[in-house]
Amino acid sequence: MRRKPIADLVADSGQGQGGSLRRSLGLWQLTMLSVGATLGTGIFVVLGEAVPLAGPGVALAFVIAGVTALLSALSYAELAGMIPVAGSSYSYAYATMGELAAWVCGWCLMLEYGVSVAAVAVGWGQYVNELLQLVAGVSLPESLSSPPGDGGILNVPAAVVVVLAMVALLGGARESARINTAMVLIKTATLVLFCALAFTAVQDGNYSPLLPLGMGGVSAAAGKLFFSYIGFDAASTAGSEARHPQRDLPRAIMLSLVLVTVLYCLVALAAVGAMHWTLFEGTEAALSKVLGGTTGSILLSAGAIVAVASVVLTVLYGQTRILFSMSRDGLVPPLFSRVDERTGVPRANTLLVSGFIAVLSAVVPLGALADATSIGTLFAFALVNLAVVVLRRRNPELPRSFRAPLVPLVPLLGVLSCCYLILSLGAATWVAFGVWMLAGLLIYFAYGRRRSSLSD
Repeated sequence: MRRKPIADLVADSGQGQGGSLRRSLGLWQLTMLSVGATLGTGIFVVLGEAVPLAGPGVALAFVIAGVTALLSALSYAELAGMIPVAGSSYSYAYATMGELAAWVCGWCLMLEYGVSVAAVAVGWGQYVNELLQLVAGVSLPESLSSPPGDGGILNVPAAVVVVLAMVALLGGARESARINTAMVLIKTATLVLFCALAFTAVQDGNYSPLLPLGMGGVSAAAGKLFFSYIGFDAASTAGSEARHPQRDLPRAIMLSLVLVTVLYCLVALAAVGAMHWTLFEGTEAALSKVLGGTTGSILLSAGAIVAVASVVLTVLYGQTRILFSMSRDGLVPPLFSRVDERTGVPRANTLLVSGFIAVLSAVVPLGALADATSIGTLFAFALVNLAVVVLRRRNPELPRSFRAPLVPLVPLLGVLSCCYLILSLGAATWVAFGVWMLAGLLIYFAYGRRRSSLSD
């Protein structure tokens, strides 16, 4: 139950073994980081799994998932302004609910970030194949483009995109932020182009019945699509590399969430209007299928490759910074907080995490990865909402550059909405999450509790 004081968290921000992270990111880069980690996953990859559950009401599923994310985003924005450090909700829990809660939150974040990178990388390979088929009439052999559970041996494209993201991250935070900004602009233009083309092909009958499987189907789809919103908190992992974190972090979080939700809903409406919802079953390159074999479909597939690569880059960045914070606090080995003096990057951390995720993405199917990520994300978000309530009661005098409205009502609604979506996930996901948490607790009590920087 020992807590790390907020003043100590801020004082230690960015300090690693042999060097420190560099403050080089402004509001624009932080917003693009958050958008880059969010925009693309649900539309380009998971939409094909959500539409068969929600039918034409998939836009409503996006709204439900978006409102759930908004309730948590308000809490994230308040805490990011108060505790502007790398580590996101892990650091917030450490300051409010104690070390064990922080470890549980950090362990959930490893599931959220690390596994989601692998899941998105799997979808990237699908769009590479789609583009090759449209342009040259060929595709990669299934043995090298699908994991063992889907009939292949290794998903080589998925591993390749993770390695490319690793190379970009090793160049430094500012350099990788520039690459991400360019990719975000490309994928936003791609989605706008898709809407312009798909809305011209809308057929009235495709929106009826609106909810073929009822609200239960919409809820199940929302639980899957919440995976699409996990990136908005990526800006909070950059707290130690932002130039003006108290001012810019809350703004970046809220701006990115609004932009992403609007685009998601527009694209979902256009997609189910242009192609009947029953035809989405079993496709992971859904938007390209909606447009058929047209020139627009080729541009969309190319844009999707850029979009999904951007998600891989930014979420992988967030994963390394969370591990950096946990290592700085002694809960994981010091190797993960060792900073390269020349680039200001935790090099060993980036190499090890990228290698592990590349292997994971090459051998595990998409569906299992997406569901496991959602439950870890929802659990971490619930803890962040509780942290806001705790700090409002325990430290009402602390300066806040952003204040979540209607506390404790809004944070408690955030907790309830997270629980609602968690309960909509399947039993297999719960079993996987239980095994993951059990492994995390064993590691904490065997290693982290005794080696914590607060153990004295």
